[in-house]
Amino acid sequence: MKKLKSTTSELNTSGTWERLEDFVREHVQRFIQSLLEEEVTELLGRTKSARREGVDAEPGYRNGYGKPRRLTLTNGTITVRRPRIRDLNERFVSQVLPLFKRQTKEVGELLPQLYLHGLALGDFELALRGLLGEGAPLSPRLAVATEDPMARRV
Repeated sequence: MKKLKSTTSELNTSGTWERLEDFVREHVQRFIQSLLEEEVTELLGRTKSARREGVDAEPGYRNGYGKPRRLTLTNGTITVRRPRIRDLNERFVSQVLPLFKRQTKEVGELLPQLYLHGLALGDFELALRGLLGEGAPLSPRLAVATEDPMARRV
């Protein structure tokens, strides 16, 4: 009779496989956060906690972080914090994460497709929470906003 052996590497692999979604989401969150930091560093011309080099140096300085924002991606919802900047000549608008964006373009295109394929407006929240995770910023207004573009296309 042959005995089955399980090695620790197999156990670690199965544990990683079960947490793969969380692992990917966490790394995407870190990556987007680092992109936001790099964007501010490039704008100010100096790294975090570095002093301005002269009186005529680029204006502005870091001022902590804004409130945590949830961003819905196709693989779930992540939370990021936008760095705040003060004393600029004009308002800073991030190219990575614009001010009022809460979802990616692909998620926005998914909603009308679900409606077009017969998902009832009342079922949107349940279906999207299953697809995008519990932290997804969804509201009843989202479903109503989804209905209008489809009425124009048909």
